[in-house]
Amino acid sequence: MSSDAGESRTRRIVVLISGSGTNLQALIDSINTPSLPNSSIVLVVSNRKAAYGLIRASQASPPIPTYYIALQTYLKEHPGKGRSDYDREVGRIVLQACPDVVVLAGWMHVFGDGFLEEMATGDRQDSIPVINLHPALPGAFDGMHAIDRAYEAFQKGEITKSGVMVHRVVKEVDRGEPILIREVDMQAGESKEAFEERVHKTEWEVIVEATRKVLGAVV
Repeated sequence: MSSDAGESRTRRIVVLISGSGTNLQALIDSINTPSLPNSSIVLVVSNRKAAYGLIRASQASPPIPTYYIALQTYLKEHPGKGRSDYDREVGRIVLQACPDVVVLAGWMHVFGDGFLEEMATGDRQDSIPVINLHPALPGAFDGMHAIDRAYEAFQKGEITKSGVMVHRVVKEVDRGEPILIREVDMQAGESKEAFEERVHKTEWEVIVEATRKVLGAVV
């Protein structure tokens, strides 16, 4: 593909969510703007039926196709299948949308090798990039409840800053190569709610910037 063709082709984004979808909304609002040009969210996948992000997708203009697939529901409907089978099934659903990048935006399920192996198949020479938003700095507060843990650590005098990063997804939780890192200073006397709000606002910026950065590297 020539560079001119690559620049003009609409980049296809698949977003995986589990909750309210505020980070998804940041991506939706940035589509085909200078922040995220020549792009389209072609599918939103949720592992929670009540995730408000599914409504955000349906109310987008134009509406974004959605897919709901929960681990426990999948296991009940497929006796003998396991977690790895579920991961591969999610991967196959994602692949059908032919994405240029897969963005985990509040996806509360840790993928095993199966999902990443699916992303490495198909007609592409390279794996489809899979990136994840995590509200902490690299190597700090991996896994769940990172914002709460950072706030508690600041109250104990253990840290003076936290942050947000988007990283490539690997098997080890939140240990993939960072794509974009943004520090968030801690403020004495600030409530946890106010700190969390500042972190979320930073997330909305970082997830868009990192997605654009990855798409710019896709050939």
